[in-house]
Amino acid sequence: MFLLFLLLVAGTLFYLVRTGRISAPPWVAARTSPEFEARKILSERFARGDITTDEFMERASVLNWTPGVEPARAKSTRKKTS
Repeated sequence: MFLLFLLLVAGTLFYLVRTGRISAPPWVAARTSPEFEARKILSERFARGDITTDEFMERASVLNWTPGVEPARAKSTRKKTS
């Protein structure tokens, strides 16, 4: 019974981390792309008021980023078998 409880807790934590409701533990190396880091820095500078709206939009376009729109996930190349 205790094993089932541990599996339930582990599964719940995995689900919450994958959906972004809680962050991963610090010992898990979360690798983010350089583009994500650039977007994060750009949005932080805009939030602090370091850059204007026009500068923000211009720099976001250089990153091929439309703020407020999440990029589409890449489609899987695996074929479904029936």
